This record gives sequence, C-alpha cells and structure tokens, in this order.
Amino acid sequence: MTTASKIEVGTRNSAVPATLDNFRALFNELDKGDLNKLARVYSEEIRFQDPLGTVQGLDELTRYFAGAYANVISCRFEFGEAVVQGEFAAVPWVMYLRHKRISKGREVLVQGMSHLEIRDNMVCYHRDYFDVGEMLYENLPVVGGVIRWIKDQAG
Repeated sequence: MTTASKIEVGTRNSAVPATLDNFRALFNELDKGDLNKLARVYSEEIRFQDPLGTVQGLDELTRYFAGAYANVISCRFEFGEAVVQGEFAAVPWVMYLRHKRISKGREVLVQGMSHLEIRDNMVCYHRDYFDVGEMLYENLPVVGGVIRWIKDQAG
C-alpha cells in the first residue's frame, strides 16, 4: 500500500489531497500524550463515528481518542489509495495496533476504511468502518477462540 496515492472521481478539489496528506500523517503521529494535533486536521464541528462510538465536536473527539489511546503501546497505519469525489474521500487502511489489553500486547492487524468529508481544508465528517471482532473479540482469551471457530465454520 502507498501513503500518498489516490483515485479522483468527478470534480477536482485542490484542498482535498493536502488534507488527506495531513490526515495520514496525523494517524501515524498520534498518541495519548499529543492529542492537540487533532485540531490540525479536524474542524471544531467534527462528526465522528466508528463501530465503538459516535461523537460530535472537537472536544468530544479529543476525549474519545484519549480513552481509545489510554492503553495503546503503539499504533501505525498503512493507507491505500484514496477514492475522492468532490469533498468526499474513502481511504482504506491497515492498522497495526499494540494494546495492553488486547492479545497480551502483541501486534494485531485490523483492516478498515475511513469515509471523510472535507470542507475548508478540514475534516468535518469522519466515519470508520472496521471489524470489531478482528480488532478486539478475536484477540481476547476464550472468546477469541470461539469467534475464530465460528468464522471458520461460516467460511
């Protein structure tokens, strides 16, 4: 996967590629001790949603990420090619996560996609799509084995 690729569809918005570059950089720099970097990418009115929660506004997003990163040992992303249409972008990614409470701190890989809306060079809408089971449930003692067995039986 590349970190600067994109596929553009429709009308070109020159602010979007730069904002996407800032977005990618943010998520490879972010940690619990430096959440003020969120204001470089997100608008004050950001609407954020992922499979674990929904928040509105930069202050709520900062609190949400503070909780999410509280037990993170390390987290980095590989971004795929963004598909851009006007002020909207879909960005595939693979997250490499080490978390104190997941898989005994071993690295887990989670594939996902971010759907973004960009206005005035800032992300004003961000929704992440990923399999919570891949990130969390499959990496818990006992429950993880059951989830993996169910997935094997279904596939």
